Amino acid sequence: MPGTLYVVATPIGNLADITHRALQVLTKVDVIACEDTRHTRKLLQHFGIATKTVSYHEHNEKQRSEQLIDELQKGRDVAVVSDAGTPAISDPGFRLVRAAIENNITVVPVPGPSALITALVATGLPTDEFFFAGFLPSRTGARQSRLRELASIPATLIFYEAPHRLAGTLKDAHSILGEREAVVARELTKLHEELRRGKLSELAEHYSREEARGEVVLVIDRTTIDEGLSVSKEKLSIAAIVERYEAEGLDHRAALKKAARDLGLSRAAAYRQLLAERASS
Repeated sequence: MPGTLYVVATPIGNLADITHRALQVLTKVDVIACEDTRHTRKLLQHFGIATKTVSYHEHNEKQRSEQLIDELQKGRDVAVVSDAGTPAISDPGFRLVRAAIENNITVVPVPGPSALITALVATGLPTDEFFFAGFLPSRTGARQSRLRELASIPATLIFYEAPHRLAGTLKDAHSILGEREAVVARELTKLHEELRRGKLSELAEHYSREEARGEVVLVIDRTTIDEGLSVSKEKLSIAAIVERYEAEGLDHRAALKKAARDLGLSRAAAYRQLLAERASS
């Protein structure tokens, strides 16, 4: 019988956030594949776990995946972890999971902390629909191009970002996406945890003067702040709001969905109101 591959989430900062199940799995498996064995060893030592570790990172992912699949086929159980949070989310792990599936090896997720979810639920921005875009490109031109691709997505946008690139990303986001509410979540679950809220322009200005430190999650609202429109939305017909969003480049369905949110209506109710307005005009 082949072994089992466990995809184990570990704390993003506070070690107390690890689950009992994660500790049980890390104790019983034959080997733990780590992004950085030194980093993971500190976690294991804290909880008195002596399981063997091997490195598994972006530079040896292909070769190590083959070795780990061989171990699994021999009946040994393997856990894969990242330095922090859930493996395979902007971290190594995807290739190994894919290879395990292709070799009919059971893959078991062991859920736990994830920086993107931890940040999102504390922002106060809409959580019903969100789009995680990982890390944006480091080069300005490529980053702006990617933001243009994401501009029309009717969902809260979530990014990971390096501290030294945050100011540039915020500036580009303001330029491409327009003025939106956003939150910079920094050092989540750690001693110096901070969630700084504001408009993209305000955050860009702040971080141009003060460089961020630590791990950063950037969360951006789906809706562009239009002072003229926001003041008068209650007085506008839903047809007018839909037309405004269609003029900005959204298709009819997305424009109607966004207008429904603006007016606090369900999409079905918004559609009925739109039909009624058009019938009476």
